[in-house]
Order: sequence, then structure tokens, then C-alpha cells
Amino acid sequence: MKILLVYPKVAETFWSFKYALRVVRRKAAFPPLGALTVAALLPDSWEKRLVDMNVHNLEDSDLLWADYVFISAMIAQKDSTRQVIARCRRLGVKTVGGGPLFRSYREDFPDVDHLVLGEGEWLVRELAADMAKGSVRAAYSSDDFPPLDAAPIPLWDLIDLNDYVSMSIQYSRGCPFDCEFCDIVVMNGRVPRTKPEEQVLAELDALYDRGWRGSVFIVDDNFIGNKKNVKKLLRRIIQWQQARRNRLTFYTEASVNLAEDEELMNLMVTAGFNKVFLGLETPSEESLRECGKAQNLKRSLADSVSTIQNHGMAVMGGFIIGFDSDPPDIFQKQVNFIQRCGIVPAMIGLLTAIPGTRLYKRLEEEGRILFQSSGNNTDASGSLNFIPAMDRQTILKGYEWVMNTIYSPEMYYRRILAFLRDYKPKAATCLASDDFRTFLRSLWYLGVVDQKPSRWYYWSLLEKGISKYRRSFSDMVTMCVYGYHFRQLFWTGEDMGLETEHPPLVR
Repeated sequence: MKILLVYPKVAETFWSFKYALRVVRRKAAFPPLGALTVAALLPDSWEKRLVDMNVHNLEDSDLLWADYVFISAMIAQKDSTRQVIARCRRLGVKTVGGGPLFRSYREDFPDVDHLVLGEGEWLVRELAADMAKGSVRAAYSSDDFPPLDAAPIPLWDLIDLNDYVSMSIQYSRGCPFDCEFCDIVVMNGRVPRTKPEEQVLAELDALYDRGWRGSVFIVDDNFIGNKKNVKKLLRRIIQWQQARRNRLTFYTEASVNLAEDEELMNLMVTAGFNKVFLGLETPSEESLRECGKAQNLKRSLADSVSTIQNHGMAVMGGFIIGFDSDPPDIFQKQVNFIQRCGIVPAMIGLLTAIPGTRLYKRLEEEGRILFQSSGNNTDASGSLNFIPAMDRQTILKGYEWVMNTIYSPEMYYRRILAFLRDYKPKAATCLASDDFRTFLRSLWYLGVVDQKPSRWYYWSLLEKGISKYRRSFSDMVTMCVYGYHFRQLFWTGEDMGLETEHPPLVR
């Protein structure tokens, strides 16, 4: 059996890092972890190839080689996925679809021959057995949540690791919280399931043995969902790192209650974690109550961010605009909070109702759903897919102002300085050889090619970084490269447009 695994193109979004990739000379930010894991679940005797369309073009000859084309996709890959399916139908190649896109929008893909709707550890082997017998069903589905000790090591040999900025592994699935807008608990449940420690170390060995020495993104929905187990894992990772000459660095997603656990923060930093993404959502307490984000109301969000950054982990923040309870000045409040806390990569999205979530069900009952989301919640035309409480145009105009403001050169570089003042790395982050080459290229892109106001702020920041923040210099270079990407997406120019309609910005 010949299986071609296809990972469609990711839309140009906050997380695509399209423009930053030019500076670091890599083709994509992250590898297709789901597709690589599915490949490992298929029989060893089968021939397998993988085309990541974010790295390589998908040719008709690739499709014609295969007996089946397996498509693994997220919602943000919807448009590219449709194109791949259409090509397969034109060429007469059978397709198998799996991943969050097909689970949430099954009705949108009637042309897919076979669907896998659920977690692959149980369903893919059943599918493969039927494929071998020549009697494949239209859909394989399960609402069960299998233990993760059935997950294999991804087939890393199907890709070139050097095409990517970061590698990815998964430790757990599920989240103990139940935020109204989130589809994580729908797909993966509220009881966090974790892999055995030996299994995670084996996955790290697989990457290390193939020469990987960069960063590893632990892609969990909430890495600290099971604190007891994760602390055991971190102690093992610390030992694993100590036994190797070259340490890896890690980053992940977590809930804000990380700031309440001193032991956990210290273990993460000692194990090599230097960044963490937090779903902060909004500085409006009423909006947090509305969406069921009780864990964000237990203590000051600003204090939580400061605590985590003081411990040596840079906070990447997720924010949402569009809640029914958002006050009229929510746009200014979001900007003020992000600037004051020094949250450099701030992913602000418009509220989106995803099928299956409590939010979608509530809005559907209220007759407020307008259309299906594009999956890109920074796209005004493809998100905010419901009738909001605030005037729609006010939200869209205010959102554009927020993004244009926080990613303007002055505000962005000021935020890096606020971060550097708060950030206390456990050890100096010296530039490795790859980092040094990236730094040299960033001098060209950010210090010469970039627009005039950006160049001035960049050189000013470099001077401060060299004189005052040498322990954090590598982190500073990374933040500057991120900013180059964000400006291409969100900054429209020096004129911020809505300044007269809002109070002065926090400086």
C-alpha cells in the first residue's frame, strides 16, 4: 500500500511567522506532528511519503503515486485543504481526512472519501486493517479518549528537520478548565491524559539522535493540566538534559495558575523552558466571567505575568475581543495591559464561535450565528461569525486600531524594553552559531531594509540590549525578528487613525 500524507498550507496568520522565516532562513515554523504520528500508526510494511505544502509544492505526480492520500488539517488550513481534495478527485485518487478541521466542519467536505473523526491511536489502526482487506468505511469515529501510551514516536525521517524553526512533541491532551469559546475539551476532554515519562524521553531521544539541537514546542492544550505528573516529567527531563552536552530549549502552552506554583515554575526553567503561551484573554473581569475563565480571576493577571517572567519564562499572551461584556473602552484597556506587562508576542483575536463549543451552542440558540469561521481569528472577514452585543463595525474598527497600535514600531520596541526589565533568565542566553547567523541577518532586515521609524527603534534597542540586558540578548533578538513578521501583517503605517477617538496611550 502506498500512502501519501499531505499537510495543507497554513493561512498567513499570526502563527505562520511567514516574514520571520525569511530572516531565520527556514521554510516553516513547525512540523506536521499529527501527520507524522499518523504515519507511525500505519503498518511498517506500507510505503509512506509526506508533503508539507508549507515547505514543498504538491505535484500531481505525488498524488498519482499514492493509493490513498491522507490529509491532516486544522481549521486555518481550510482553503488549501479544499484545493487538495479537488485535485485528488480530478485525478481519481482516494482521500482520507482527519484532524480538527474535519471534525468541526465535517459537512463542508462531502467529497472526502473517508473520514477519521476522533483520536488516531484507536481509529487509524482500524482504518488500516480495513484498507488491507479492501473494505473501507466512509467514516471512523469515536468520542472516547484513549490513553496516550498507545501513541507512537512520530516518523521524523519523512521530513527534513532543517526545514523548520522548531520541533514539536506532545505530552498530554485535555484541559481541566471549560472556557465557553474553547473546543479543546470537545476534542480532547476535561481530564488531562499524559504520556509515560519514558515515552516522552524516547521522543526527545529520537529528535536528538537525528541531530536536532534547537527548540522544542510541547504542543499540549495545557501542559500543566496534571501538575503531579508534569512535575515528575520535568525532573526526568532535567536529568536527561544534564546527561547531554547540548541542551534543548522548550516552550509550551499553560494556564495562568502556573504563577501560583513556585516549584512548578522552577522545575520548568531548570528543565530548559524559556517561553510559555498563556490564554489571558482580556483585562475585563466581566468578560472573563462571561466566558467561564474563572482561573484568570483568582489573582491579578498583571502580577501573574510578572511572576512568570521574573522566573525566567517569557510570556506569550492570547487575547480576545468581542465578548458581550466587553466595555466600550476595551480596545484601550487591551493596549494598556499588554504594554504595561511587557507581553511582546500578543496574539489578539476576534471572538469566534467554533462548532461544538458551549459558545456556539448558546449563540445558535439565540439565533446569532451568521457564518462558519475561516479559522483565522485575526481576519475580520472570517471571524466574529455571530451578531455581537457591541456594534459590529465598532468592534472591527477598534480591533484594527489595537493591532495597528501594538505592532507599530514605537509600541513594539517599548514593549520589548518592558519585558527585558521584568525578565530574569536563569542563565545568560548566549548566541549559538545558528542564533548568531540569525542575528547578523536581522541587522540587515531590521537595521537596513525595514522602514525608517522601525530602523531607528531597532538600533536604539540594540544599544540598550548590549549595555544593560546582555543576559537576555538572545531573547531580545528573537523578539525583534518576531516583530518584523507582525509589522508586515498588522501595521499600516505611522498614522494610527483612531488616536483622536481614544485617550492617550500609556508610555
